[in-house]
Amino acid sequence: MLFRSKSPDAGCWRLPTHLSIGMAYNLAAMTVVVRSFAKINLGLCIGAGRPDGFHELLTVYQTIGLHDVLRVSLERGHGIEIRCNDPRVPNDESNTCHRIVEKAMQALRAKGRVVIDIEKRLPVQGGLGGASANAVAALLGLERVLKKSLLPVQRLRIAAEVGSDLPLFLVGGTVLGVGRGEQVYPLEDLPATACVVVTPEVGVSTPKAFAEWDRKLTMVGASDRMIELGPGLSAWLSESYSGAPRSSKVVKPRRGRAENPLLELVRAGIKNDFEQVVFPEYPELSEGKCALERAGAKYASLSGSGSTLYGLFASKEAAWAAAAKLRRQGWSAQATVTLTRREYWKKFLVSSF
Repeated sequence: MLFRSKSPDAGCWRLPTHLSIGMAYNLAAMTVVVRSFAKINLGLCIGAGRPDGFHELLTVYQTIGLHDVLRVSLERGHGIEIRCNDPRVPNDESNTCHRIVEKAMQALRAKGRVVIDIEKRLPVQGGLGGASANAVAALLGLERVLKKSLLPVQRLRIAAEVGSDLPLFLVGGTVLGVGRGEQVYPLEDLPATACVVVTPEVGVSTPKAFAEWDRKLTMVGASDRMIELGPGLSAWLSESYSGAPRSSKVVKPRRGRAENPLLELVRAGIKNDFEQVVFPEYPELSEGKCALERAGAKYASLSGSGSTLYGLFASKEAAWAAAAKLRRQGWSAQATVTLTRREYWKKFLVSSF
């Protein structure tokens, strides 16, 4: 559970007690191993461009069980070293882990050489927030190694400075994202839901996807899209969390809704706007979404700007069977489950030594 910070910044939230200020235990550990969990986007609405070059966004982030593993160590000396088993991951100052650790070391007035070893299991440029999750995991691992902690407000500020979707990983579970995605608000957790993640062998550039979106908007003259930003997502949120009907008509209770409101996505009609510009450029992504639906997904979507696709299933058995079927068809598919906030933090720390 998260609690609202006593800080005057009403939008900030502090971590669970075991990961907040009191997390600086008297540990002798100099190496910490943490899991870096992925996210999917339950709908993503793109609004108008902002003066800072970003776009207004409205999305619901949801953490899932797929993850990388990070080992954060502190040695004598100075500097930051990034190691990774995937050569596509940069090991210089452009790496999000490097940037966030550098800022944290300055804020904590800490000294030493920080080594971050990333065991990459999530796809690069996959829309699962892998690099952002790595950065937050590195930050929290660093705090444990140093036996020092940033204030919750400092964590959120530093995370937002490094990247738009970093703050969500300081919350976990089901999270509302607004602004450029960095303003995050914990939502009541939705039940754990089985899902299948498909990762085609293409990489989608987020800046290029936004550029194509802007070009598309210019062509159709949709400059006032902000007025209609996210009606489907807003309706789904309203009904999923309040139980309010979407019309004044008397409706019969829908079987299964109480057990799994995530599957109401298909009825609410929410979508990821990036599909409009990414699918024409990468037809295999559209094919992957169709393959998920044919395999029994109740709802399928692109995550972020791609290239990862996911499908939500009515049961774990259905998801595991679908993943096996998709692999036989030649798709790279993994079955997993969504993570509630409690499970996210429970599984975050692997070990300290």
